[in-house]
Amino acid sequence: MLCSTDYGKLLITHADFPKPGIVFYDFSALIGNPHHFKSTIVALATKLQHYDYDIIAGIDARGFIFGGALAFHANKGFVMLRKPGKLPGDLTEMAYDLEYGTNVLSLQKNTVQAGQRVLIIDDVLATGGTAHIASRLISNHGAHVVAMAFIIEIAHLNARASLPHPVESLIVV
Repeated sequence: MLCSTDYGKLLITHADFPKPGIVFYDFSALIGNPHHFKSTIVALATKLQHYDYDIIAGIDARGFIFGGALAFHANKGFVMLRKPGKLPGDLTEMAYDLEYGTNVLSLQKNTVQAGQRVLIIDDVLATGGTAHIASRLISNHGAHVVAMAFIIEIAHLNARASLPHPVESLIVV
C-alpha cells in the first residue's frame, strides 16, 4: 500500500486550468494504475472506517470515480449529485459559487431517504462551495451527512473550517 506521502508524489499539477489563476490537481496516476487505485480506495476505507454510514453520495464527476469504488469496497449504496441536465426524473437542484464561476447540483428525489446516514465524497476540497451545496441537498431530503471525504484538500483555502461536518482528506497540499 502507498503511504500518505506517496499519494502526493503521484499528483501532476496544471497551472491556469480550467481558467487562469486555477491550479488543477491531476490524479490520473492514482486511477490509471490498478495497484495505486486499489491502494487509494483501501486507504480511504481505512480513514473512514469509524464513521457509520448507509450510503455514499459522489459529486459529479470525479467524485463518482472514488465514490463508486469505495461504495463497492464498503458494500454500501451509491447516489450521484450531478450537474444540470444529467439526471432524469423529479429533482432537487441548488445553485452555488465556485472559485471560477457558478454551477448547479441536482439530486433525484427518490435516491436518498429520510434518516439515512450519508458520506459525501469528491475529488478536491478547494473553497468548499460544492461541498456545502451537496450537504444541503442531502439534508433537504431528511438524511444526515456524517462526514465528507476528499482525495485532495487545498489547505491554504481553509474550507475545512467552514464545513459543518467532519472532513477526511487523503492528500493535503
